Amino acid sequence: MHNSKSELSLGIDIGGTFTDVVLLDSTNGKASIWKESTTHDDPSRGAIEGLKKLLTRENVGAAQIGRVIHATTLFTNALIERKGTPTGLLTTAGFSDVLEIGRERKYELYDLFLEMPAPLVARPWRREAKERLAADGSIEIALDVNAALKEVEELVADGMRSLAICFLHAYANPKHERAIAVAVAERFPDLSLSLSSEIAPEIREYSRMVTTVTNAYVKPVAEIYLDRLENALRQSGIPGSLFLMLSNGGLTHVAEAKRSPVQLLESGPAAGALAGAWFSRHAALHRVLAFDMGGTTAKLALIDDGEPLVAWGFEAARQKRFLRGSGLPIQIATVELIEIGAGGGSIAHASSLGTLNVGPESAGSEPGPACYGRGGVQPTVTDADLALGYLNGDFFLGGAMRIDEAAASRALRSVTEKLGLDSSRGAIGIHDVVNENMAGAARVAIAERGRIPSEYALLATGGAGPVHAWNVGRKLGVRHVVCPPCAGAGSTIGMLMAPARIDRVRSFVCALQDASWTQMSDTFAELEAEARGIASSTGANIAKSTVKRLADMRYAGQGSEITVALPKSITAEGAKAVFEKSYRDLFGRTPPGANIQFVAIRLALIAPMPGADAALTINAASDDAVLLKGHRDVYFADADKPLSTPVYDRYALAVGARIVGPAVFEENESTFIIGPGSSASVLPDGSILTEMPN
Repeated sequence: MHNSKSELSLGIDIGGTFTDVVLLDSTNGKASIWKESTTHDDPSRGAIEGLKKLLTRENVGAAQIGRVIHATTLFTNALIERKGTPTGLLTTAGFSDVLEIGRERKYELYDLFLEMPAPLVARPWRREAKERLAADGSIEIALDVNAALKEVEELVADGMRSLAICFLHAYANPKHERAIAVAVAERFPDLSLSLSSEIAPEIREYSRMVTTVTNAYVKPVAEIYLDRLENALRQSGIPGSLFLMLSNGGLTHVAEAKRSPVQLLESGPAAGALAGAWFSRHAALHRVLAFDMGGTTAKLALIDDGEPLVAWGFEAARQKRFLRGSGLPIQIATVELIEIGAGGGSIAHASSLGTLNVGPESAGSEPGPACYGRGGVQPTVTDADLALGYLNGDFFLGGAMRIDEAAASRALRSVTEKLGLDSSRGAIGIHDVVNENMAGAARVAIAERGRIPSEYALLATGGAGPVHAWNVGRKLGVRHVVCPPCAGAGSTIGMLMAPARIDRVRSFVCALQDASWTQMSDTFAELEAEARGIASSTGANIAKSTVKRLADMRYAGQGSEITVALPKSITAEGAKAVFEKSYRDLFGRTPPGANIQFVAIRLALIAPMPGADAALTINAASDDAVLLKGHRDVYFADADKPLSTPVYDRYALAVGARIVGPAVFEENESTFIIGPGSSASVLPDGSILTEMPN
């Protein structure tokens, strides 16, 4: 039972298969977890149902909850499924086809039937305004407000409910965008507005326009959903404020999330990376590959010295899900992630060539894997894991969910018989194929950073992550695999431990030798003041905040840039030194005599939330808990037959305990598997550290 006088934090992570609800007591770090099947018709319904069950089990009143933190993929799904709001675009005369033209690059050079992502705004709803700004922000053609307003009136009459305003070079001077926004708001007060100078104030008109249009497309959806969730939480008796997980790995208040929901597109995956970062700091691990595998996808993130890598853009709604260049470019800060279609619900099938393929199609939560007994008949990774002995059919979700082992066997046979394999070898094949898919993605991510896998420890979270981590780690050649406490709800733990983070950007295009350091310092001061104002609404400890000043830089003539951290006292020599070092680290050399340019400057303000430093504790094992729960047959790829493997109650293990593999460690939300030749020890924070065989 939680401290009745404590202020509790509630985390809600709505995934493709399960909704995780976690209650955290900041006074003692105690975390209580509930998993509920995701209700796709109304995601908030499953979250509230899970919340009520958790509060009842823990004998906690809703009035004790001081804050609610939420991550969701709802807005990403609206984008992928094209179920957003009827949206229009108002842009500079002559530029309405930028959305259609794009970057004129083919993501598959030899595909004659290539399909590029369709614009979110059809051509009839893309209207032009008579106005023009130069690249330096000076006005070449004054804005004709009345003519622009007439275009908007026609769109509203046609049913438009959200408008994106994106004028050429508005990042350098937002005057025209703001002027038409004021006029439109007076004429149509209920119309949702998104301005590029507020959403993505940096160069490159295509990605800036796409980002602004995307925000407009999902903004009313976000407002409706978040209002509904806030009301449901209030009706449940929760007085605490609602905060949202951002794609950059930070938190923001619900009001900011409603204004700029494009920042939430990667909020769920980012939470898993935050969990990896938090656990890596507490386990004193310097380089970690965070591996979060759920029911639908697996996410990988590199963590260096307790901090996830941050990128300044990503692609959403890809035509080919995992192929770079096939999606919509979104210009926002986001935790750098690799996502592949490999989860517990990934479907296995035999190809026409007689090979075994797994994913990216997923059975989701409805009907789910065949073993869920909800009508699913196609074999999934979870069905294979059950057949291999990795999962306990009597202890799935701690025994709260019934598992149909016979249905899993039937589903597996539907594929293995086509391939001429017995059920056990077929299940091993499914397990091995999905592991190789994930290991392959990790190898590429690590190599792109100029690193090797043996420098990293693999840290597993998610319902399926700990089941697969040992085999993925063995394929990668890592030295250690770590399973933290509460691994099955790792993303939600990451949200509860996340800081407030506000990222701001301003275009700053000039040659290094021509830069005005006074102007740069003044711009940084403006960005910091804006960030502090937003962060203060989250209740974060602003006094302990960290400010990072960064710059996008490149060599003259290059079409892309790298982001570097600037020294506190900015000088030409200091900026040049950090840029050249970063460039050499990435590419091995610097071109001699090339001129360096600034493209944009960025500021990140990071402030800790109350209770985020608490040591995490979990529901202790009951008084009658037994460390060794028994033995069961478990299949391993290199063994000729199943091995009788000890099964341990994960939370009955004492700190410092050492276990020799093979072994199975069970907890309510996940199961951790280690194979022969490994040894595991329990760290002071409760994590299980596995030393991999040579």
